[in-house]
Amino acid sequence: MSEILSQSEIDALLAALSSGEMNAEELKKEEEQKKVKVYDFKRALRFSKDQIRSLTRIHENFARLLTTHFSAQLRTFVQFTVVSVDQLPYEEFIRSIPKMTILNIFEAKPLEGRMVIEVNPNIAYAMMDRVLGGPGIAPDKIGNLTEIETMIMESMFRKVLDYFQEVWKNIIDINPRLEMMEVNPQFMQIVSPNETVAVISFNTKIGDTSGMVNLCLPHVVLEPIMPKLSSHNWFSEQKKIANQEDVKKLQKRIRFAALPIKVELGHTEITISDLLQLDVGDVIQLDKNVKEPLVASVGDVPKYYVQPGLSKGKIAVQIIENIEEGGNQNE
Repeated sequence: MSEILSQSEIDALLAALSSGEMNAEELKKEEEQKKVKVYDFKRALRFSKDQIRSLTRIHENFARLLTTHFSAQLRTFVQFTVVSVDQLPYEEFIRSIPKMTILNIFEAKPLEGRMVIEVNPNIAYAMMDRVLGGPGIAPDKIGNLTEIETMIMESMFRKVLDYFQEVWKNIIDINPRLEMMEVNPQFMQIVSPNETVAVISFNTKIGDTSGMVNLCLPHVVLEPIMPKLSSHNWFSEQKKIANQEDVKKLQKRIRFAALPIKVELGHTEITISDLLQLDVGDVIQLDKNVKEPLVASVGDVPKYYVQPGLSKGKIAVQIIENIEEGGNQNE
């Protein structure tokens, strides 16, 4: 922020300019000189602000789906909330997570490369405890996973990848597949240490237990679809897909919509005195000739010429011709 001058400093500056001690042109040239901005090549910014916002929107939807799924599966209070979306070097991400944690390494074809979902052990063990019928409490000491624990956790997190696929479908159709599960970050090298990754952090609560879940997406993996992460492209694709879905739903509803069809035998006019004298057995003569076709209307719109008859013991009509509107166009 620029320094604010006092009144005495302003007076001294004006006096120096008036006496010639300072040159206004030289001051102006100094201001116009390019300022040097510090840039750390180890923290190269590969994701634009627009792309970071798109990643945030995508994974806020992901958090809602996970909240709904695990609340039903674990039958307890569960909440996933996106707290940050950052870009940082991969080695910095590895240093930021616990030395012993649950790492779900997966790939998502057709994207090339691997991604990882890191789940804090407190959260992972609380989930597993609920699945096994417990209150959802994590153990004090966490070590290597047993074979049974590994199978249970793999089963839980494979479903997470189904929802990951769903939230990305507006950008790209992917097929996520859990490749392996690891507990030591030092044994997990999905990209080079200096490669930029996007890290989406979720604050997670399972009953009274809370912790973080981190999704690590390397830039090199997302690079082929980076243009699609711009807000304009993302919303236009979403609108296009939404419109197609709306059209299909509309077509389905229209096909099963009930429409009234009525057939009129004809018209006539009678006086009020004749109307008052009508009785059972009286005959009312209409304006239609018995050889003329009748008109069938859909709603109030005349659509077909028909002839009356019987079908399976019920009065019926047979369509013999469409009623043309606007020249030769059949409606």
